[in-house]
Amino acid sequence: MGNFDMPRKRGKLFTKLLLILLLVSLLPLSIAGYYMLSLSRQIMKQTALADQQTLAVGLSDTVYNYTSSFRNVLFDAVRLTDLQADSVPQKQAAINHLMQLHAAFLEMSMVGNNGVEIVHAGRFVQDPQLRDFSQDPVFIETMKNGEYMGSLKRFMRQYPTLTLGVQIIDNDTGKSKGAIIAQLSLNGLSSILKTGFPQNSEEIAAVVSADGFLIAHSDVSQVFAADSKMPRAVEDLLMRNPGVTGGKEIVLADGVHMLGAFAAVKDLDWTIYIQKPVSVVVRASEEMLNKTLRVFAVVVALVFVLGYVFSVIIVKPIIALREAAVKLGEGEESLPQLRMPDDEIGDLAQTFIQMSENIHRKHLEILSAKNELEQLNRSLESRVDARTRELKSAHEELVRKERLAAIGQMSSVVSHEIRNPLAVINNSAYFIKTKLLAAGPLDPKIEKHIGIMEAEIQQANGIINEILGFARTRELMLKPVKANEYLEDVVSSYPLPEHIEVVKKYSPDNPWINIDSEEFKQALRNLVGNAAEVMPEKGTLTVESVLTGDNMVRLSVSDTGCGIPPEVADKIFAPFFTTKARGTGLGLAVVKKVVDRHRGRVEIESIVGQGTTFMLYIPLYVQQAGA
Repeated sequence: MGNFDMPRKRGKLFTKLLLILLLVSLLPLSIAGYYMLSLSRQIMKQTALADQQTLAVGLSDTVYNYTSSFRNVLFDAVRLTDLQADSVPQKQAAINHLMQLHAAFLEMSMVGNNGVEIVHAGRFVQDPQLRDFSQDPVFIETMKNGEYMGSLKRFMRQYPTLTLGVQIIDNDTGKSKGAIIAQLSLNGLSSILKTGFPQNSEEIAAVVSADGFLIAHSDVSQVFAADSKMPRAVEDLLMRNPGVTGGKEIVLADGVHMLGAFAAVKDLDWTIYIQKPVSVVVRASEEMLNKTLRVFAVVVALVFVLGYVFSVIIVKPIIALREAAVKLGEGEESLPQLRMPDDEIGDLAQTFIQMSENIHRKHLEILSAKNELEQLNRSLESRVDARTRELKSAHEELVRKERLAAIGQMSSVVSHEIRNPLAVINNSAYFIKTKLLAAGPLDPKIEKHIGIMEAEIQQANGIINEILGFARTRELMLKPVKANEYLEDVVSSYPLPEHIEVVKKYSPDNPWINIDSEEFKQALRNLVGNAAEVMPEKGTLTVESVLTGDNMVRLSVSDTGCGIPPEVADKIFAPFFTTKARGTGLGLAVVKKVVDRHRGRVEIESIVGQGTTFMLYIPLYVQQAGA
């Protein structure tokens, strides 16, 4: 009887249950967490590398346009009257004028058909001795092909320069009169790269030739160094991947991992290279890892406590049953509900019956717990799906913002570089027109073509302004206005053709709206302009203001044009999407951006062959609605 008073001990079963619960709970969680962190890091690297490749492609166009613009300057220069004249002083004056206009030219020579230098101008060294270019490969290629662009070298052993050559053709006879050979400084490319990749951005960009010549670098000091070379790992990447564009992760000599992307420059044996540290890309992943480890530590402690409690609850009834079976087997008569015959078989039968009843009861409890667990699992799966969708949406929004930021940077760079050649073309057109007018009345065909050039320059400047307007975002300057008067002002100030009938349906409430007048006017003018374009012969333009029941003001612009097909309607607000033969595709993108910035929404109704209605919903300005 004394054996029944022994203290209960937690033996191997308790330890096994606790270890199993810890493994079952924590091992899958650890594996899933490690996989998700690794996957997120890989996705971040791939996304960053793709963005770098896109940026490299854009920079390659910028570099090509930069060099081509100066080549075009030489093409325009060889047609000038002073360079065509036989007077050496006139030629010298023309060369000196070109050097003054374009500071990037470090040296310029005019060479005759026999290869002998006629005039020469240098920015740093003035050598009065005329040179013989008859055996110079640059002169030979220029006279053979009419132009030459290549032959990189360092001017005064420091400045990287590009040799340009253009053949001079007599305007009257069409025969060769020699060539212009110039040394173009490429320091401007380094300035462009430095603007887009400042030193505090942890990114670098460079322009490298096929033989490893460092042409430009976002860190200008790298270009002027005595041994101007890119690291060995970068040269291996560029030499072993001769494709138009590409990139991968590389390891520099100091062990730092970098994401390197490159793109070839059209018509030049040059490559744009962009580099970003991997540590910058995966920094968010490292922060996520640290947070995950802290959460994991809390989960481990919680699982251990719950596992301990659960193990105690499971083991305790088994110990009680074992003790009861032992007691019953030894003839203990004081046990509750164990009234059995006073023999060993009866005691054993009663013990198994009791155990069977207990097992049945536990089985029912486990089934109930299983049903609850299944319900919890289904609820958890729904929540996980919802969170996954939210994460995917947030990731897509992040990628979209990064691309728009890249577009904004590229818009500033490209627009700046396009305006320069446009200004050159415009000045050249004005100069030609002035010279021709001085000689007498213009030929109608020449006057027509000069007019076309001026119109196209204005069109190009308009496109640049539209791109910059989309890319730049300033702070809203909100001011309450009455919807009806504001609509009337915008429509009446727009120069609509006479064949378009304007119908105005203004709300009798004349509600107030709080908007940035100038920015919102651009959105409305875009809609009115689009409506006018789709009604080239005749049609009706309807503008309407309505106070809706949800404290919103609807401003509508309708046309009776050809309508928008359903397959195109979902894409019309995407930047750079257009169905027009000419245009940037930013008009409706600007509309969407302006309305979103005013916490509104845009809806569209269109029937093919009947017309389209754009509806802009703006919050009602309640404070002064009765003013």
